[in-house]
Amino acid sequence: MDFSGKLILAVLFLVTIFLFAGYVMDRPVEREGEFMFTESEREEFVVEVINDELAHPWGIDFVDEETALVTERPGNLNILEIETGETFEVSGVPEVVDVGQGGLLDVEEVEGTVYLTYSDSLEQGYTTFLGKGELDLEEREISDFEVLDRAEPAMDSGQHFGSRVLYDDGYVYYTVGDRGDKDFEPDHVSQQTGNTLGTTLRLTEDGEVPEENPFVEDGNYDDRIFTYGHRNVQGMVLHPETGEIWQSEHGERDGDEINVLEEGGNYGWPVTHYGCIYGTQTPIGDEPHEREDIVNPVYYWECTSGGFPPAGMTFYKDDSIEELDGQLLVGNLAGRYLGRFDVDGEVEELDPLLDEMGWRIRDVEQTPDGRLIILTDEDPAFILLVDSGN
Repeated sequence: MDFSGKLILAVLFLVTIFLFAGYVMDRPVEREGEFMFTESEREEFVVEVINDELAHPWGIDFVDEETALVTERPGNLNILEIETGETFEVSGVPEVVDVGQGGLLDVEEVEGTVYLTYSDSLEQGYTTFLGKGELDLEEREISDFEVLDRAEPAMDSGQHFGSRVLYDDGYVYYTVGDRGDKDFEPDHVSQQTGNTLGTTLRLTEDGEVPEENPFVEDGNYDDRIFTYGHRNVQGMVLHPETGEIWQSEHGERDGDEINVLEEGGNYGWPVTHYGCIYGTQTPIGDEPHEREDIVNPVYYWECTSGGFPPAGMTFYKDDSIEELDGQLLVGNLAGRYLGRFDVDGEVEELDPLLDEMGWRIRDVEQTPDGRLIILTDEDPAFILLVDSGN
């Protein structure tokens, strides 16, 4: 090799070292299991990584003060010991199809019964399933697992399965996405009330249709529908004081929403929307406030705003972290931070948390003792514990 060739290689080597060094310096700095933040965040919060071994964790729910269940999208359900960060795989979990945005999704534990949502295949394609089984913590297994319900129709798509599950007073609610249907006409699947795509469904503990469901006497609607006109709900939580069900939902281009459910409500997708068609500034349908038959979001991000691709959510209700008491916390995926919202009156977005860390935040829950636990959406991912720094 001549001198000019060697010089070029040397320059390329130095540039590579420089770029790599810059990348490393831009990453979070770890110190004994804790991460450094802005000066104000370091004063207010202590954030500890308790586990960094799971692949795309999706949902979390507490069994008791020391133990939680965590799903991994590829198909594993894990017992998580909060104080040690150790995880133990649970047997007896149904096989899932890990396709696109699908896999093993959400989990809800109720007095030893575990409800799971997940994607699986049928002859026509893939769809969202709801099932339940009995948990034995000591044996680390689920027994007598049974399918309670599945969304219809199945589709040959790996997009928009939903899916959150919530138990409340004898009812089981679970969400189903629109499966990525790009036909933005009035007959879009989310507006076809004879199917269950783009819906929140309400069932009994055994998967039956409650007699009180809003459309039981209407032959134009599937009896399981509680609300419809959704695109892809990614968070669902009960308000601790009002008992209302709040949801976070993905929009098209921007157009993300926070909604409060009204029984029998049509949430508009895609006949109304505040977002635009991807890659354009072309509106999709009317704006929700222009239609009296549409339930408006309580908060939204309009087209060109940058949006807020939301994930799991929780209300923080404790004085252990006084700065967060009463706030709605919502994981942000593409924006890579934890969103905070004041919900006392009109919903107002506050300064985000963890916005310098670069983590896709998939789910957030309040621990029984008043801390926060956060799942990042990576492989491997971080499970974080957040406590007050005061």
